[in-house]
Amino acid sequence: MQAPAQPPKLSAPIDLQRVRRLFARPERVASADFLRREIAERMLDRLGLVKISPQRLLDAGCGTGADLAVLQKTYAAAHILGVDAAPAMLQAARQRAGRSSSLNQLLSKLLPAKAGVDLLCGDFAELPLGPLSVDLVWSNLALHWHPQPDRVFAEWRRVLRVNGLLMFSCFGPDSLRELRSAFAEADLAEHTLPFVDMHDFGDQLVEAGFATPVLDMETITVTYDTAAALLADVRALGGNPQSTLPRGLMGRQRWQRMLAALERGRRADGKLGLTFEVIYGHAFRPAARMTSSGEAIIRFDLPRKPPR
Repeated sequence: MQAPAQPPKLSAPIDLQRVRRLFARPERVASADFLRREIAERMLDRLGLVKISPQRLLDAGCGTGADLAVLQKTYAAAHILGVDAAPAMLQAARQRAGRSSSLNQLLSKLLPAKAGVDLLCGDFAELPLGPLSVDLVWSNLALHWHPQPDRVFAEWRRVLRVNGLLMFSCFGPDSLRELRSAFAEADLAEHTLPFVDMHDFGDQLVEAGFATPVLDMETITVTYDTAAALLADVRALGGNPQSTLPRGLMGRQRWQRMLAALERGRRADGKLGLTFEVIYGHAFRPAARMTSSGEAIIRFDLPRKPPR
């Protein structure tokens, strides 16, 4: 008798407290900001294809606020909310926003609606916002740090207004494959996140109630002269916040085996390559389905029975 197929892994054993600690020092993550900026530009290119004029938008996982400035420039009349779970990142974002406070004050005088930027500390899956309160949810390279992306999607849908747009980017399962292979030669521990597959995200978006989600993927390879520079960027991107990560140091011999495996993977040009599978997604919150008599159709899902 054939064993039943294992269900796809839709979440990772991520320790949110460890995530907050990893992002508690903004200067630690600054060196990898080039990748976030590049992906933000590519997200903006996709956003430019959508005709939308949001009055209020949310940057979920705003970090030190670099995307807030870009979004403010793109939607000058909008009220922009930056949300992040790491207080230190928000403090850095406040300092960045303070340098453009004169622009915020000018916009507040010229525009009848509230404009400018406000910052809030909170969890993606428990946003300190009311329902139907934003027109656009933007999230750049943040979703993969949450252990329950399905709950995050449901929360993002809750705060979006009808016909509001969700646009996000995150890492896919082929990311850091060179580092994963190198660590596999050192020990059996999982040293990189098992990122969620694009198709599973699509299923979760539909399950959360989004309409016709569109997801695509591209591979970006970053090259390095040294293993130290490569590893520094991996740490700057967030490191490994898994709750199953072994405590204590790895040990000199195993660390050297990992470094040797990395070195054997040098490209023909002599560089070390590091792959990032970048997933882009967007979806709309649809209007409620109605019967012919004008009554709204509300779906109630029964809890799933645990497997026997």
